[in-house]
Amino acid sequence: MNFRGNLRRLINEVGCDFIHQLPYPHVDLFYWRPDDGTINFGDHLSIVVVDHLLRQFGYTLADEVPRQARLFAIGSVLHYARNGDVIWGSGVNGRPGQGDLNHRVQNLDVRAVRGPRTREVLQRRGISVPEVFGDPALLLPQLFPNRFRPTAKKPWVFVPNLHDLNLVDPTADTVVSPLGSWNRRIDAILEAELVLASSLHGIIVAEAFGIPARYVRLSSGEAEFKYHDYYEGTGRFAVEFATSIDEGREMGGAARLNLDHRALMNAFPIDLWSGKN
Repeated sequence: MNFRGNLRRLINEVGCDFIHQLPYPHVDLFYWRPDDGTINFGDHLSIVVVDHLLRQFGYTLADEVPRQARLFAIGSVLHYARNGDVIWGSGVNGRPGQGDLNHRVQNLDVRAVRGPRTREVLQRRGISVPEVFGDPALLLPQLFPNRFRPTAKKPWVFVPNLHDLNLVDPTADTVVSPLGSWNRRIDAILEAELVLASSLHGIIVAEAFGIPARYVRLSSGEAEFKYHDYYEGTGRFAVEFATSIDEGREMGGAARLNLDHRALMNAFPIDLWSGKN
């Protein structure tokens, strides 16, 4: 691995998301990025959603704020959290070695989490967690009401998780790679009548825009925890997973999500910028 890759890995390990820190109090938005510098669209949606929502309030991520803070929004990244971090929609990963909080973490400022399974993990640590659930990527239709629209150009597409990329042909017309620009990934997902995915955000984006979707578990690269956490956070329990693309096509989409978008939106920690509780 080259120097840049080693540096990026170090940054992820210590939980700092920006190489060049701003020289004044600001809000660091933490989100996971691959070591090789590529963009995994689901994780990158964190900066898209937070930045766009902030601008509606008249703020930016570059603003000086009353006190230094670190925010976790989209992603299964809570194993990187440190004492005092602010949580709005993140979840526990569930993979071995990444399945829980760092043992040193005793207090977090939690505004919302992805689902009830994450809430239970945090509560076992003695951390207060409100019953406000949902991945912030579910707010994309509300944040971009006139930009993205389902087109139903294809009967189905498959969106693989990074760990499953080697199991599919990324050049196939029915495959939407998770690597690349966030807007083009969304455009490609919205071309389908049915979205099959091992990428959690392939499922989330489809369902946010009302497209039926089904989780296809092609490998054990990701723990089932985060998928159950997402489904249960949107009011669906005991959702069945497909074990192949063909089985997923036969099963069709899961039941439609049930989410209070307003509760998730209202939980956004704008006070980190305004200084008003």
